[in-house]
Amino acid sequence: MNLFDVYPINPINITKGVGSLVYDDNGTEYLDLYGGHAVISIGHTNPHYVKRLEDQLHQIGFYSNSIEIPLQKELAEKLGKVSGKTDYQLFLCNSGAEANENALKLASFHNGKKKVIAFRKAFHGRTSLAVSATDNPKIIAPVNETDNVIFLPWCDEAALEQAFAENEVSSVIIEGIQGVGGIQVATASFLKKIRELCDQYNAVYIADSVQCGYGRTGEFFSHDFAGVDADIYSMAKGMGNGFPIGGIIISPKIKPSYGMLGTTFGGNHLACAAALAVLEEIENNDLMQNAAEVGQYLIDELKKFKQVKEVRGRGLMIGIELPEELAHVRKDLLYKHRIFTGEAKPNVVRLLPALNLTKAHADRFLQAFTEVLKPAQVEA
Repeated sequence: MNLFDVYPINPINITKGVGSLVYDDNGTEYLDLYGGHAVISIGHTNPHYVKRLEDQLHQIGFYSNSIEIPLQKELAEKLGKVSGKTDYQLFLCNSGAEANENALKLASFHNGKKKVIAFRKAFHGRTSLAVSATDNPKIIAPVNETDNVIFLPWCDEAALEQAFAENEVSSVIIEGIQGVGGIQVATASFLKKIRELCDQYNAVYIADSVQCGYGRTGEFFSHDFAGVDADIYSMAKGMGNGFPIGGIIISPKIKPSYGMLGTTFGGNHLACAAALAVLEEIENNDLMQNAAEVGQYLIDELKKFKQVKEVRGRGLMIGIELPEELAHVRKDLLYKHRIFTGEAKPNVVRLLPALNLTKAHADRFLQAFTEVLKPAQVEA
């Protein structure tokens, strides 16, 4: 049997990871500034994380949600404390797409309406409704097509007001910072307008925090910079540091009922142990503060490069937009300097490292970035 060939793959076999460093099967060291799509939040093989999982595995790894799982309540309490959303409710699932799917479904249950507002360049996942709210027709199969999703221009308040006036809106779903869309930062004014209109029209404000949440920006949720609360926050990626887990936290105004949502694997013992280890490391080592400080240092230094068109982002969620003639930069960073980064089309280098990235590792990247741009400096 062959693998279903849907991923463009770099011919590199990573066999070991420690902190922000990974090693291939030849022992070659790489600096990981991408964390497998923002998943590695506290570093590869973090000792506390490994011990948490190992200890749990020696007790019980899984049982279904038909019995009490005290770890779920412990996780909810810790998540409320670290995020500041102490009065919210937690539903656990397995991935970001599933989190957004449940958020959209729950919103419709809550107000009985169907229309969803999403935004250009949005990415919310690959499951049925989540992919319909994703602005990429190439990954929307005919069975996923629906006229219930309305796509609006990014941060256009007039268009948002008009859409609410003309439609029975169930929910608005928005990334605080678009990831796949190229590290586009939502303005505080726009997020406040969403809150205002959702209150006015009895709609649900869904803050997609799958990639931009969990402390990556220096605040727990990137939406927090606007100073308003969403009704539902979705999360995954950095939540488990590589262990599959996702979830939504839900405003107390939205009431649960038996059978409304459900999952087999969501909130299992191992997943909760992984998520608790992540929150403990974030809290005990001030990783949100580190993300803010090291991220701002990187942003400030990157803005000094004349060849860079724009630097966008907050904390350790950074997009470096380059001109077309520098399209080679990401590959050069990987194959010449052994540094993993991400991309967003057409030509944005994305940095999504662990939240405990050191300044020394940031400097290692900046030195490599300088070397990669040197030919362009000579030509200029």
